[in-house]
Amino acid sequence: MLKQSLNLKLSQKLSPQQIQLMKLIQLPVLDFEQKLKQEIEENPALEIKDQNTNDDEYDKQDNIDIDQYLSDDETPDYRLKINSSNTDEKSIPYASGISFTQKILNQIHTERISKEEMPIAEFLVGCIDEGGYIRQDLNDIVDDLVFTQNIIVEVDTIKKILKIIQNLDPAGIGARSLKECLYLQLKRKTSKKESLLALEIIRDSFDLFTKKHFDKIIIKHQTNESELKLAIKEIEKLNPKPGNSISNNSTKLIEQVIPDFKIEIIDNSLLLSLNGRNKPTMNISREYTEMLKGYSLEKTKSQKDAVQFIKQKLDSARWFIEAIEQRQQTLTVTMQAILDYQKEYFLSGDEKKIKPMILKNIADMINMDISTVSRVANSKYVDTPYGTKLIKEFFSESMKNNQGKDISTIEIKNILEKIISEEDKKKPETDDSLVKLMNKKGYKIARRTVSKYREQLKIPIARLRKEL
Repeated sequence: MLKQSLNLKLSQKLSPQQIQLMKLIQLPVLDFEQKLKQEIEENPALEIKDQNTNDDEYDKQDNIDIDQYLSDDETPDYRLKINSSNTDEKSIPYASGISFTQKILNQIHTERISKEEMPIAEFLVGCIDEGGYIRQDLNDIVDDLVFTQNIIVEVDTIKKILKIIQNLDPAGIGARSLKECLYLQLKRKTSKKESLLALEIIRDSFDLFTKKHFDKIIIKHQTNESELKLAIKEIEKLNPKPGNSISNNSTKLIEQVIPDFKIEIIDNSLLLSLNGRNKPTMNISREYTEMLKGYSLEKTKSQKDAVQFIKQKLDSARWFIEAIEQRQQTLTVTMQAILDYQKEYFLSGDEKKIKPMILKNIADMINMDISTVSRVANSKYVDTPYGTKLIKEFFSESMKNNQGKDISTIEIKNILEKIISEEDKKKPETDDSLVKLMNKKGYKIARRTVSKYREQLKIPIARLRKEL
């Protein structure tokens, strides 16, 4: 049986403009510039403002009543096209360089390899990854050759061709493991005593070496500590990723950090400024507004769609301009709150003065949502008198020291890192001993906390920090 009922429901929905603003806020400088270029390419009604243009002219353009242009008059074609005086576009040649695989193939073609074995050699070269290793099992390579190249070959033949590849430059190329990679490089060393000992260690005592059981290595190889030190230095000179040495560096992307903010100390006061690349001046395109003026007030159906399209682009351009202005305001307000909260640090540069600070602290100060503060902090950098810093690094939980004072976990990590850097490398401090040392300095923390902070600092366990 059908029934009708009335229900009240509260729901919260984000408008497209709000979603667009949130996406813009989380973009760092370079991504934001890329987004601007993309938006300008997709929306011809949007352009970067010319500094020489009178502001009043643009204000008049923004007040155009689009509805009066929704007519169906026939309009000349030139009114529906964007004129461009820049017709002399020149392409810039780009040198792609020689690929990693091609450099190996160039060498393999100079070796004495039969016509029947050359496709196998080329296939093996194609199996080498960027680090210079062949990760696949040789039996799997045999199967791949059958199914993909219709080549039937024995594993012994694969091994023979692989030895030829492993004799190519750089040393260690085509290795199937780190042990084999280091061994291949040491084989090409001169017959110095330390090189021969290093070769024996990698070949016969690789597990002991990786676990740094130096006492067992000395006994096994009947050597002494000074000779072992020299051998270890020879091993440390080796390249664990030989493929990187011949990779085409010109094709690799280099990550560039550009700060979104700049903090300066002027007359013992802090001055915050937003990177100029973060605050472009956008305007509605004059050519697009001129298009509308070309329409008459007589309504005909043929041009209504065109005017609706123009209206859509103009509205989109206005929304984007407003979003950029709100982005600038949000970034400035959020960073200013962080600056005020950590004022003592920014004035002195002493990391011990960094206060415990969480996202909620800043969100409450500026009356914004925690997610908005997170978007600002996660991917933005600030140029300070003490170097360029990632903003999220200023956020940390609080702990109490022996005096009951709240301290930042950043301070604890710095103390822990300093203790480890000053330890006796012949007998590194274990996590248990690190806890005792931290307690002596007034920081009462548990062993699991020390272990967690050590891992966050990317410091290995005591056994792996051991040196001769």
